[in-house]
Amino acid sequence: QVQLVESGGGLMQAGGSLRLSCAASGRFAHTYAMGWFRETPGSEREFVAAISWSGGSTRYGDSVKGRFTISRDNSQNTAHLQMNNLKPEDTAIYYCASGPWPLRIGREVNVWGRGSQVTVSS
Repeated sequence: QVQLVESGGGLMQAGGSLRLSCAASGRFAHTYAMGWFRETPGSEREFVAAISWSGGSTRYGDSVKGRFTISRDNSQNTAHLQMNNLKPEDTAIYYCASGPWPLRIGREVNVWGRGSQVTVSS
């Protein structure tokens, strides 16, 4: 069973940067895609970014393209989400996820992290 432990997040002013990390443990953890989804009160969980197990494929949600970058370090079984040019609308709880590529919610996602709060002030 794969387990995910998130770190990073916090409070930042608009235009600033934050970095989220997600460490995976468990058998076959390194063979799965990893990514992030985010959620705000009253809204459905939204796809942010995903990266394949090799790191050779990535995909992004339209609202974060050009601002966020996902990467992974398989020697550490860790994925990172670099968030630049943050906007107040990026405020949400960010959940790390793991599963087969392309890591679509309700389909390939089979493990969730506990979530990290990201708050962007205007």
